[in-house]
Amino acid sequence: MVIKKFAYSLLLVFVFVCSSVFAQSSPYSPGETLEYEGSYSKLVLRGIDVASLNFTVENAPDGNHFLVKSEAVSKGGILRLFNFKFYQRIESLVDGSTFEVLKTVKRDEQGDRVRDSKAVFDYTTDRVTYVETNPNDLTRPPHTVASQIENETQDLVSAIYMLRRLPLAVGKTFNLKISDSGLVYNVPVRVTARERRRSILGRQWCFKVEPDIFGENRLIERDGDMKLWITDDKDRVPVRADINTSIGKIAVKLKKRTNQPNKQVVAK
Repeated sequence: MVIKKFAYSLLLVFVFVCSSVFAQSSPYSPGETLEYEGSYSKLVLRGIDVASLNFTVENAPDGNHFLVKSEAVSKGGILRLFNFKFYQRIESLVDGSTFEVLKTVKRDEQGDRVRDSKAVFDYTTDRVTYVETNPNDLTRPPHTVASQIENETQDLVSAIYMLRRLPLAVGKTFNLKISDSGLVYNVPVRVTARERRRSILGRQWCFKVEPDIFGENRLIERDGDMKLWITDDKDRVPVRADINTSIGKIAVKLKKRTNQPNKQVVAK
């Protein structure tokens, strides 16, 4: 159970950390891809690779929306040490004019547990409706959750795009409304410092951002804290995140970024 909770925490953090990298002035940039790696440390275990995450942004078939696809896959240490694997795929459909999320489709695999889900955001009735099914047991009734939403409610992927459109500056605090699994959470985000950080993009000034995602009635109901570094430039790329929890520390680092079809930056 501890490992499953760790895996889910890692998935949430991965999505929250990494999904902002595609935003430019639009803030979405179709054709851009990005890869992160996550490592886990606790006591004598140091920097064990546990997962990778890939993102792509595409124009939706109708030409009016964006489709963001993300995949998180377990690897390395979590497979060898705990004999546990996970996989999560999220597809978020985003309005090309308002940047509001319209639909979230998710595939979640944790060991033998498999779930498919879809969340539909209806801004005429101000409700999100979430439906989850078990593809391995089609006789089981779907699990359905409906909640009230406000304008600018986001899912895990589109939330960071919204954050990056805000005027980040040290000392500022913002509040995001994020829907996950049909529930809606208030996520305070504090900009606490401006620091120089080294990454595959070079040594750059970054904003240190601290989203409040841990605790009672939060996205992750356990003790912990998260620090995220986003470049202070026009691209606002998150290059690193450190997450501390009672079950260990997770470090997420940028490994590869593709801005254009023929232009890549890769970790050496």
